[in-house]
Amino acid sequence: FNVVVSLIMVVREKQGDIAILRTMGTALGTIRRIFLVQGFIIGMIGTLLGVALGIGFSLVASDLVAGLEGLLGMHFLSSDIYPVNYLPTEIQAFDVVRVAALALLLSLFATLYPASRAAKVRPAEILRYE
Repeated sequence: FNVVVSLIMVVREKQGDIAILRTMGTALGTIRRIFLVQGFIIGMIGTLLGVALGIGFSLVASDLVAGLEGLLGMHFLSSDIYPVNYLPTEIQAFDVVRVAALALLLSLFATLYPASRAAKVRPAEILRYE
């Protein structure tokens, strides 16, 4: 959702530039590709940051829960109620790769609508008001 909204805002802000490119003879596919690449880069950065933060937090999750329990003086995972009294975590490389690939794929699909809107900009109408 954030990728779509941010790219739509970029398309609206850059309508004048897109119109100038169109009047200079730039093909619709080229303009579409510009925004697809921009969305892919945003998706790649977000995916890499998300994977790094997810792995980092999962490595220290048990310590964070234990620290919060000590700080607040209460037990989140009481052994009277739950079969475990700690937060078990296991990082599996295949799951990390699968989630990262799905995130990249979704961000690429999210760029399709703004890229098509950018390609549909009518230069005469945009430049008339600039």
